[in-house]
Amino acid sequence: MGMGVSKSRCHKQLKLETDPGPTHEGTDRECTPPWTTKTPPPSTTSKSMDYKGMMQGSSRISQSSLNLPVQVAVNISKFPFTIIKGQINPMATDFCHFKQSFSLCWSSVVDALETLQKLLRDFAVPIAKVSGERLAEFGHCWNNGWRRAPPLFGILSVLENQKEVLDLVLRPGQRYKGEGGVEVAAIHIQSCWRRYLARTAYLSHYRRKWAAGTIAISWLMHTQMRRVRKALQARRFRQLENYRSRAQHLAANWKHIQSSKRTIIHIPSLGYSQCQRLSLRGLDVLQNIQIGRLCDIRDQNVDVIYVCPRHLGEDVLHYYTSLLKCDGATEGADTAATQASSFMRRFIILTPEAVDYFPTHNMCLSTILKYSPRTLKRIKNLIQGKQAYIIGGVAHVDDLAVADELGVPILGSEPAIAQLYCTKSGGKRIFTRAEVDVPPGQGDVYSLNQLHETLAELMSQNIDVQRWLFKMDSEHGGRGTAYCDICHLSCYNWALQEYHRYGPKLWNTKWIQESVLLRYLDEIPEWLARYARPAKTSCYPNWACFLKTFLRQGGVVEAFPPSDSVTCLTVDLLLEPGGEVTMLSCGDQLHGSCQLKAIGSSVPQTSVCPETLRSICMRVGQACLQRLIVGYISVDLATFLNHSTKEQKVWAIDLDLTYSDQLAMTQMLLMMTGGSLNCSTGCLEVPVPVRDKSYQIAAKPPVVNHYAVIGSHLFHSNLSMLYHKVFFRMCKAHGIGFNMKSKQGTVFALYDSSERCRIGMITVSQDLQGALVTFARNLSVIHQEISSSKMQGETNFKVPC
Repeated sequence: MGMGVSKSRCHKQLKLETDPGPTHEGTDRECTPPWTTKTPPPSTTSKSMDYKGMMQGSSRISQSSLNLPVQVAVNISKFPFTIIKGQINPMATDFCHFKQSFSLCWSSVVDALETLQKLLRDFAVPIAKVSGERLAEFGHCWNNGWRRAPPLFGILSVLENQKEVLDLVLRPGQRYKGEGGVEVAAIHIQSCWRRYLARTAYLSHYRRKWAAGTIAISWLMHTQMRRVRKALQARRFRQLENYRSRAQHLAANWKHIQSSKRTIIHIPSLGYSQCQRLSLRGLDVLQNIQIGRLCDIRDQNVDVIYVCPRHLGEDVLHYYTSLLKCDGATEGADTAATQASSFMRRFIILTPEAVDYFPTHNMCLSTILKYSPRTLKRIKNLIQGKQAYIIGGVAHVDDLAVADELGVPILGSEPAIAQLYCTKSGGKRIFTRAEVDVPPGQGDVYSLNQLHETLAELMSQNIDVQRWLFKMDSEHGGRGTAYCDICHLSCYNWALQEYHRYGPKLWNTKWIQESVLLRYLDEIPEWLARYARPAKTSCYPNWACFLKTFLRQGGVVEAFPPSDSVTCLTVDLLLEPGGEVTMLSCGDQLHGSCQLKAIGSSVPQTSVCPETLRSICMRVGQACLQRLIVGYISVDLATFLNHSTKEQKVWAIDLDLTYSDQLAMTQMLLMMTGGSLNCSTGCLEVPVPVRDKSYQIAAKPPVVNHYAVIGSHLFHSNLSMLYHKVFFRMCKAHGIGFNMKSKQGTVFALYDSSERCRIGMITVSQDLQGALVTFARNLSVIHQEISSSKMQGETNFKVPC
């Protein structure tokens, strides 16, 4: 075989390769023997690519050579020869001796020799000592099984000074010192530069593509959200228009509807803001406190669909079924049995299926019903062809969605109007418009400076007020109320001296109050920080937390009645769509450990003259009707004796535009007693059973006045240890029950079957003291039975009589 052919073939096959695979794994692999390595055939590329391949191969070798074994000659070669600077002296004695010894297989040796020379020239190896035997063996193996470039370690294994040559070959930049090194360096620089440009262009294109994709997705999301928002706005506007149209129809036909057969859909929803709902524990139980609405079926023309915010157990359902059978009517046994079966068909309790879908979201009942298509469909079937309307709770925008889906009107105000006037500041505006007495105060307080200035001015004008209250606009039930006593103010005694020095008549002059006002302004910030206290520390542990929420929501600063004996009462009104105002319930509030939160009431109220109370309620009702407020509302009043004039004062202190818990319990009270509550006279009239049937038919049965104590928010953590059957057996053992003949005794309201920590209780007696004593005794007995000295539990059972 000629040298030219061999040289050309060696030149094409000369590529330095290691084990196949990624370069970063080379350090974990061992060198593959040359007789087992399989590499792809060389491609017909340019000479520059051969140099590039050699350069890349050397770079890969440098990463993987440290852990690869090197074959070291054990026996001394008999045919050694030397290659100097990649050239062989053909006349050298050692080379001639080697060539002569292997002349028979020289054709296989010459290819390996040419490849070795090319490698040594490329890396500028000054001297290499070759073992003739190993070279011949390598050439023979290469010709028999290899048709590609040999690996570097395989060809260097024929050298006797392999370690020195390998160190030199693996030295960085050594390739550029050998034959064609400048060209290889130029190619490498060009390739690196082209790679840099390509990489830069790719990254720039990738960033632009990513930015374009992000902008496109954002725009699509924006347009989609805008489209959805417009669709929701259009839907809500349509629901509002439908609500107004149905409200007009309800107002025009109200008298006819009230006197005919009708279905009332009770949805006791607490449509508070999301922040408030998330802060409430047991929202579903709080909504179910008004389960007494079932007792509307005492009107023979009323069917009730009660939407329950949680699943009720069989024990609770059986209890209310039995309770509603026991109507307090005074007819005979046959008539009572007929009515009992009639009652069973006239009420139904439905629990929306979405209660199970959103167990921890604290959604109001209207929202849950909105997402319960099966329940909505069932209600549609129940009211098909009948006159029906909805009585909700705290107004929410989803009330309109439910009413629109069912196609029935709502006996209530628009959510926007209700949310405007159900705040403490909104209620104060209603009372001012109604021209009723209100406590000295100021609403719509939103900044700290405004709070301090308003409080200083009010304290200067009302020097006799001993306690000032701070009420958040959107809170309820005493949660958002704080107080501060003026006795802790260091300059108060000096202010009293100034007041007595000028007298009550001159004190109302602004320039006289100015010195006291400035002194108050200086001391009020520290006074509030040290002595102001939230009424319920479970909601707001200190004044700082309360103040932060107060300023964010806005609120009212008002005076606490300046008297040691203050009675608060709640009056429930129905603002009929036809424009009339009806008083439905009135009761004096009962307070537990928190003096600013009512847990019940005594019915009827006995603290205010009925005529005075009616006058106040009629004015408030008419003021509400002028602002398009309809439906059920409750007015909180405070009455006390004015020390200076010795006259009774009645202040309007709060307004709730919702169906109250007191009214729901009053409905249960009237159901059990069969009586009626005459708020105009302040009497709970209960019919007396009459045995003479002829007298019963000829005239109305005689009535007697009873009194009742209602507790709708009774809580005891130990009640959860008793099942309801055990609880009622315990009560029966202690004589706690209701006598259907005398219409006296105790009735309980059950709210849930799982937690069982909250109950309602009604005690009825012929006099108010008897009802209060029975109520207190029942609480004491229950507490003693379910508590021990080591486990008192959390409770509000300690109610003053």
